[in-house]
Amino acid sequence: MSVKKIDHAKVKSLVTELLTALGEDPTREGLIETPRRIANFWREFIEYDAGKLDTTFSAVKHNQMVAVTGMKVWSMCEHHMLPFWCEVSIAYIADDKVLGLSKFARIAHKHAHKLTLQEQLVSDIANELKEVLGTDDVAVMAKGEHLCMTMRGIQTPHRMISSALSGKFHKSAQRAEFFRLVD
Repeated sequence: MSVKKIDHAKVKSLVTELLTALGEDPTREGLIETPRRIANFWREFIEYDAGKLDTTFSAVKHNQMVAVTGMKVWSMCEHHMLPFWCEVSIAYIADDKVLGLSKFARIAHKHAHKLTLQEQLVSDIANELKEVLGTDDVAVMAKGEHLCMTMRGIQTPHRMISSALSGKFHKSAQRAEFFRLVD
């Protein structure tokens, strides 16, 4: 996957224009570097490189559930361009190969570094894991707070939970085990 490149100069120009439209003076001391800082943030966020994602190792066939929980990622709501964070939990049924531990976080961060929705984020993570692991036996859950709801509109702290379950995780025993592990 090629990383999208932002137009840094254009973002800086638009932030300057936004500051002016908000009644601010973009040349005042506290705001002089703001357009550059915001453009740098968007470059770091959008052009994020997760690195190698597909390091797998052979495993003895054991049909064991492997779960990694509590990975915190930040993303941006595509409806309001405000941040949201999620604690992501991932599980899969290890059969003949296992995924290197850091790859779970790399995959989660890769899909968080764009404008998205939490539901889409969970689905994207699950789909990439299925592809990398070569199995449908994947479960992903995210529990998050969205600043578009916490700091605007209804202004209510909350916890949104979304999940993507496939393969053996549609069966009640594996589903229940996964939900117990991530509770």
